[in-house]
Amino acid sequence: MFSWMTKDDGKKKNTEVFENVVTGLRHIYKNKLLPLESAYHFHDFHSPALDDPDFDAKPMIMLVGQYSTGKTTFIRYLLERDFPGIRIGPEPTTDSFIAVMHGDKDGIIPGNALVVDPKKQFRPLSKFGNAFLNRFQCSMLDSQVLKGISIVDTPGILSGEKQRVDRGYDFTGVLEWFAERVDRIILLFDAHKLDISDEFKRSIEALKGHDDKIRIILNKADMVDHQQLMRVYGALMWSLGKVLQTPEVARVYIGSFWDQPLRYDSNRKLFEAEEQDLFHDLETLPRNAALRKLNDLIKRARLAKVHAYIISSLRKDMPSMFGKDSKKKELIKNLDQIYIQLQREHQISPGDFPEVKRMQLELANHDFSKFPALKPKLIETVDEMLANDIAKMMSQIPMEDAAKPQQNAVVRGGVFSGVQDTDTPFGFKQFEGVQAGRGEQEWIVAREKYKYDEIFERLVNNEGKVAGAAAKQEMVKSKLPNNVLAKVWKMADVDKDGMLDSEEFALAMHLINVKLDGHDLPEDLPSHLVPPSKRIMMIDD
Repeated sequence: MFSWMTKDDGKKKNTEVFENVVTGLRHIYKNKLLPLESAYHFHDFHSPALDDPDFDAKPMIMLVGQYSTGKTTFIRYLLERDFPGIRIGPEPTTDSFIAVMHGDKDGIIPGNALVVDPKKQFRPLSKFGNAFLNRFQCSMLDSQVLKGISIVDTPGILSGEKQRVDRGYDFTGVLEWFAERVDRIILLFDAHKLDISDEFKRSIEALKGHDDKIRIILNKADMVDHQQLMRVYGALMWSLGKVLQTPEVARVYIGSFWDQPLRYDSNRKLFEAEEQDLFHDLETLPRNAALRKLNDLIKRARLAKVHAYIISSLRKDMPSMFGKDSKKKELIKNLDQIYIQLQREHQISPGDFPEVKRMQLELANHDFSKFPALKPKLIETVDEMLANDIAKMMSQIPMEDAAKPQQNAVVRGGVFSGVQDTDTPFGFKQFEGVQAGRGEQEWIVAREKYKYDEIFERLVNNEGKVAGAAAKQEMVKSKLPNNVLAKVWKMADVDKDGMLDSEEFALAMHLINVKLDGHDLPEDLPSHLVPPSKRIMMIDD
């Protein structure tokens, strides 16, 4: 239970007690931020008001990409099973937004029924009309993966002549709505389809402001050989650089996310490592859900404050009687100058302001004389929320995470079972590196010991061992840093006598080669690597 002190108008202290961070966020939004949003028509310009399901919803992943890039197949790969309404093919098959969510029974909920369900977070989508709702559905199925996350499949983005066909609803507007609420946005590209169509470019631009949520996948990478893959990767980075227009280099995950044989398996290890990195990022979403909601609420609060300054400034500059239309046009035209003025007056960062062109389009449909004047009390309430309430909840998140059961902290089931797999030889890096030789009767170091014995004989002293100084001269030839070699020495000197016998020296050289092959070293020596002559000693200890 979390509590902190707040002051009311009578300066009396009341203790607000919340069950968890999400409950606290819901409370401070409704009592401190929502009044500011409502007063200055924030919901007409930016985003609908948040409701209880927005705070209670599971983490969501949204897949975006051109048709036939493998979006739906990627979902099937995650779940390791089909979901109701699945359609896969080389042509544009998915023509709807499909929310894949957990349910006790498999089934499909159509869009019109979905947006009136008070338990779901989709009610604001009704504003996009029937043309969209007829292309929106929820696929329910009993999957272990979906107990931790929900997944949104989007229509394949069109290219060429097909992109000129009107969808009948605001496609980029729907993408923006989801982008504000999802935890991850995955952009998928096909190794054979790197061109970014006009519609795809508009879709990516609609995701701006949510760069921290975006992950990029180069899918179907097994369809090209190693040399072609390098060229494809370079071409993708060049295309993305023109569209994303960010100083950072985008992180691109390379792989083939389906359950069919690889056409070219020369990059198999690369695909496994990339898949592991991506799924580790996705499986921790439940653990970070509260932090993401808090982060989004902070961004929303900053935007709401700026919006209030803009609206009140426009109201202040309007004439009381005559010339309202001409003044309105003048203010809209000079909106960028108003932004600069507000930046100076209120010390606001330029990055907190909404896009000028979009704001100009929205303002054209409103009567400025009906805008409210600035209400400092509402601004002060939001400032107090950001300075105190949000900061205190930030400090409570680690405590809540520590108290959360481990099974609820990560996504389980489906392909994620393979990511966490340590029980079969097919888990990531199982029986590789220091894991090699685990479960075998023969000491794996013995296979190469004859090579190490030749070096040992040159370094051995009168006691039949290699002293530290002599071992160091040989070990530094690996060019590994001293902290790594010190770790190797501590594990290899099993009897802790400050010298290495022939088995210990062979073990040291084996560990060095493991590191040179690109594998990590453990903190403690695994039992299967203990030299045979030392195993009785280890048991006695």
